[in-house]
Amino acid sequence: MFSLQINERFSNRHKGNELLKLRKLKVYYSLEEVPKIKNPVLTLGTFDGVHLGHQKIIQYLKESAKKREGETVLFTFHPHPRMVLHPKDHNLELIQGIEKRIQRLGEEGIDHLVLVPFTLEFAKQSATEFVRNILVNKLGVSLLTIGYNHHFGKNREGDLKLLRVLANTYNFEVQEIEALRIGERGVSSTKIRESIKNGEITKANEALGSTFCFSGEVEEGDKIGTSIGYPTANIGKIEETQVLPESGVFAVKVKILDQLLSGMLNIGYRPTVSNKKVKKVEVHLFDFNEQIYGSKIEVFLVNKIRDEQVFESLDKLKEQLKQDEIDSKHILDLSPFRV
Repeated sequence: MFSLQINERFSNRHKGNELLKLRKLKVYYSLEEVPKIKNPVLTLGTFDGVHLGHQKIIQYLKESAKKREGETVLFTFHPHPRMVLHPKDHNLELIQGIEKRIQRLGEEGIDHLVLVPFTLEFAKQSATEFVRNILVNKLGVSLLTIGYNHHFGKNREGDLKLLRVLANTYNFEVQEIEALRIGERGVSSTKIRESIKNGEITKANEALGSTFCFSGEVEEGDKIGTSIGYPTANIGKIEETQVLPESGVFAVKVKILDQLLSGMLNIGYRPTVSNKKVKKVEVHLFDFNEQIYGSKIEVFLVNKIRDEQVFESLDKLKEQLKQDEIDSKHILDLSPFRV
């Protein structure tokens, strides 16, 4: 019941949202909403980050749908299954919130997004029951495209071997897409999350094929930055499951009040000005002085400038901030950026 209520609030809040009108993407918040789809070419997964590996699967999906004169379908869950199965200790960290994921899937040209509420009752289904009841009987899957080493169903018992058996039984095809590699490194959401947490932003952005971002709301802070000429927007109401770097100073682009601005972001405990062990996320916007408390803010991390450090005085901190601004503007002038 808890997960269903979450989904209902989510659905009501976002139906009519302009994000859902991107290209031809149609979003369904329950299986009951899904109409009959022509020759569905379908894939499963969280697609956290919609990274280059996911984009490879989507490209195969679109090519296969074109050959079959069918339509592409991506099947996923909201909330994430771990939040339902382990509500007190899910330790979930996601690259993108659900809004951003919907936006990115629309940009990639998916026709249908089936965003099903995950419940404990749903979780009781075996992999075979899921394929038969949902993919075959409800959605009428024609071709199922899955990523390398994909598992699904109760206890993650569903795999490529089982799917091939079920495909013969229920008359659909299965296509596995090999893992994408960049140099010696495979592309995966897990590795991208590790890169983000370690502050390896260029590595994460390369694997994402876009600039890593997160969103929140501007809240009033203690105005210490203002006192030294570097006012900051304190960012709160960040999604509980949003992965972020552990700490550091970053060159960023920011979307706020329908403007795209440049700035520098600090994530950390501000040891020079506070002895409280409270992590803060705050951004200084260059050449900007509008009142933005309560505004939604979206921050795009382009590159890391330095680690967080302790300074012997506010004057020393101000000197470093001046250098950070120079470094940030230089990085932002030279680095690729994709909203």
